[in-house]
Amino acid sequence: MPGTLYLVATPIGNLQDISLRALEILRTVDLIACEDTRHTRKLLTHFRISNSLTSYHEHNEQERAEELGERLLHGESIAVVSDAGTPGICDPGIRIVQRAVEVGANVVPIPGAAAFVNAVVASGIGADSIFFGGFLPSKGGDRRKRLREVKDFPATLVFYEAPHRIHRSLADCLEILGDRQASVARELTKLHETIVRGTISDIIGKLAGQTVKGEIVLVFDEVKLAPLRRETATKEKLKSRVKALVFEGLDRKAALKMAAKEYGLSKSEAYELTQIKSR
Repeated sequence: MPGTLYLVATPIGNLQDISLRALEILRTVDLIACEDTRHTRKLLTHFRISNSLTSYHEHNEQERAEELGERLLHGESIAVVSDAGTPGICDPGIRIVQRAVEVGANVVPIPGAAAFVNAVVASGIGADSIFFGGFLPSKGGDRRKRLREVKDFPATLVFYEAPHRIHRSLADCLEILGDRQASVARELTKLHETIVRGTISDIIGKLAGQTVKGEIVLVFDEVKLAPLRRETATKEKLKSRVKALVFEGLDRKAALKMAAKEYGLSKSEAYELTQIKSR
């Protein structure tokens, strides 16, 4: 019978943030697969855990996933950890999960820290809808292209960024996203944790001349569409929704009524926006 793969979240800084459940799993599994065995050994030593380790990182992920998959197939239990945070989020993890599913092993997430979640909740920016884009591209042209792709998303935008690019990235964000509310979180849960809040231009001014170090999370408020642009966006969404409902079998009148309800509009408002005649 296939074994179990545990995806164990580890602290992003403060070691006391690890969960009791995570510690128990790390003590009892047959093997721990980790990005850097030296880094993980320090964590285990701190909590007096002695267990077998194997490397599992971006350079050997494909090969190692096959090896670990075979061990899971034969009933072993394996924990996957990254150097910090939740494995699979901007860290290796996806291939071993896919392989575990293929061999019929159980896949069990052990929850814990994720830097982007902590950055959002501490930013002071709304978090009802979040778009997490991982690391921004390192090249300026690619970075600006990516920002253009997401600038109108109706959600809080969140990215990871390297410290040596922070000044250039913020300048690109100001140019592409506009001077919206933002937050730059650095070294979360660590001794030198810093969160800078304000408009993008405010933050650029606060960080000017500084050599920024550590792991960084950028948080940007969602775009504030002008009334005309918002009306246009809603109009297109309503049209698409009504067409989809008609395709599913509703007549136009019923489809318009249902779409209006979904978007919090009266039937007359929906009619004016979509210019679809109900019969």
